[in-house]
Amino acid sequence: MLEQLKLAKHNQFCPSSEQTPTDQLSLFNEAEATADPSMPESEIEQIKAYRRRKAGQIGLDRMPEDLPVEEIIHELSKEDQNCPECGNPLHVMGREEREELKFVPAKAVIVRHVSLTYSCRHCEKHNEHVPMIKTSMPAPAIKGSFASPEAIAHIAYEKFVMGSPLYRQEQDWERKGIPLSRQTMANWLIRATNDWLMPIYDYLKELLLEHQVLHGDETTLQVLHEEGKTATQKSYMWVYRTGCDAKRHIVIFEYQPDRKAVRPAEFLEKFEGYLHADGYSGYHNLKKEITVVGCWAHARRKFFDIIKTMSKEKRAALRPCAAYSIAICFSSWRKTSRNCHPATTSKHVTRPGSKKASRSLRNSMPGAKAWM
Repeated sequence: MLEQLKLAKHNQFCPSSEQTPTDQLSLFNEAEATADPSMPESEIEQIKAYRRRKAGQIGLDRMPEDLPVEEIIHELSKEDQNCPECGNPLHVMGREEREELKFVPAKAVIVRHVSLTYSCRHCEKHNEHVPMIKTSMPAPAIKGSFASPEAIAHIAYEKFVMGSPLYRQEQDWERKGIPLSRQTMANWLIRATNDWLMPIYDYLKELLLEHQVLHGDETTLQVLHEEGKTATQKSYMWVYRTGCDAKRHIVIFEYQPDRKAVRPAEFLEKFEGYLHADGYSGYHNLKKEITVVGCWAHARRKFFDIIKTMSKEKRAALRPCAAYSIAICFSSWRKTSRNCHPATTSKHVTRPGSKKASRSLRNSMPGAKAWM
């Protein structure tokens, strides 16, 4: 009971890092404990890259080299380009430069597409049939709407990348003198997603399921005004992504209202290979063509929980208990490497675990919460 209380307090008030101080016990520090610092060893000198800082630049801030340059030359007027002593013409003998970062705010314009219809005057006067030719114009991004691709892209960027909700964007449009309601923007995003982004999503999913090694994970989030659920009930965002062996990485997110085991089974219906995942039972009831491999990060986490609840005196006496830790890790290794081809196991599967998928979820959740 006391250990559970200490762990709960540590999780609530202390850092969540799973690193232990160097002066404390490490479960697998045999090399560090037996090393002899006095033994001579050849030294390798590594020269770090050095970038000279220009005057006026602070820290790591610097001007991008690929930005267009607008040069303003400050010169004397023609009347002042004569020597004040003798009156002869002056010439340029040097120049001093300084750079500024100029930001040009975005501006809104109305693009009016005009389709012209052509007719023949001669046929109008002399023939019964008069040909008429009408020029074509590009189809709108959303049929029956005044939304442009640029406007939709700007709203999506502000919402999903910058985390700006639609009601704030509505206020920003209003300050620019453009009345654009959040309901209209929401309709644009939904229509554009269904019409233009879903085909890309489906194609990326097909490419993803062709890989041999995937990572999977899920996390909770709350959705307001979801049908059949209260605002306090949990929903889930699932992520599936390629492993370290992929030449082009693909990350696919899928929202689901629950955490049922049928969710990964439906998504991975056409997948055959190895799936990095945590200990959630839903991943371990998939079809036989999918081999679920364990996560080293999750196996390690319980050992750090034990250390958190111990005093310094008990940590010093922890080494006899390391056999239990090794037994757990060995069990996780057997679970990770079962039924794996030797080449596949050593090259792809036995990696630190499902933290690539967890990292993808962690990086995306601010934008996902703004989306919800």
